[in-house]
Amino acid sequence: MNRPVVTKRYQCRRVLKQLGTSILERHMRIRGYAPLTPCWVELASADPARAAQFYGELFGWESAGDRFKLNGRAVAGLTRSQADRPDGWLTHLSTPALDETLEQVALAGGSCLSHPAHAHGGRRAIVTDPAGAVLGLWEPADFAGAQAGGEPGTMSWPELITDDPNAAALFYGSAFGWLLRHDFGVGEWLNQAHDAIAGLAPGYRGAWWRAAFQVEDIAEAADRCERLGGALISEPAEAGLTEFAELRDPFGARFTVAAPVHHPVELTVSLGSLPAFERFV
Repeated sequence: MNRPVVTKRYQCRRVLKQLGTSILERHMRIRGYAPLTPCWVELASADPARAAQFYGELFGWESAGDRFKLNGRAVAGLTRSQADRPDGWLTHLSTPALDETLEQVALAGGSCLSHPAHAHGGRRAIVTDPAGAVLGLWEPADFAGAQAGGEPGTMSWPELITDDPNAAALFYGSAFGWLLRHDFGVGEWLNQAHDAIAGLAPGYRGAWWRAAFQVEDIAEAADRCERLGGALISEPAEAGLTEFAELRDPFGARFTVAAPVHHPVELTVSLGSLPAFERFV
């Protein structure tokens, strides 16, 4: 005997962890980060004042000295570019023991570009992996990193762009204890707690870390960037459960904007195992 089957379509909002899901998480102040996870991102620019104006109009940020803020919460840093800190966005990892982490980086084959120094709210060093991708290491004192996340205008899913994922897996596994996993058609870095914390994407001519920021609408953000003097580097595309586009600010710094993707999910429910009086309720 054939069992009756009821099929309905549900519009499920599948959102990556790094883009945030909970309304309660929105507008909250983040107090700390797990060791060796992305905690902060900072822009170095030859013209910080003009850069602050551009990103303020693009993301709704307020300029507050060496930091950008969103509704009073620090979400990114801003500094003037120098010889040891060229133009561009720099992703930072949190570490409770900066000197020990630097030793692990060196043992894994990385290099230290700038030695530990006191900064606004902690100590920082800048390192590079064997392929040349640059990262900041942040040891917090009274400032843990970005104070907001999971909402438009906040740091999202940083990605390592590389032409040699196998070498990258060896280095980041040895230096930070990360594991490279491929899921939803893209590469993901897992920390020692097996939380997905960053991504990996294929590239060419070396390696670099690409900063990303969450937005409500990719097309609108790309259009606004161009109207403000920036440029669209890559057309909007989907990767896993995220839509993203790569942009460039008017001063040459590249970054990504990301937004969650809405996927229809079809659920098939069989009613054959239900008692007869429940089938027609």
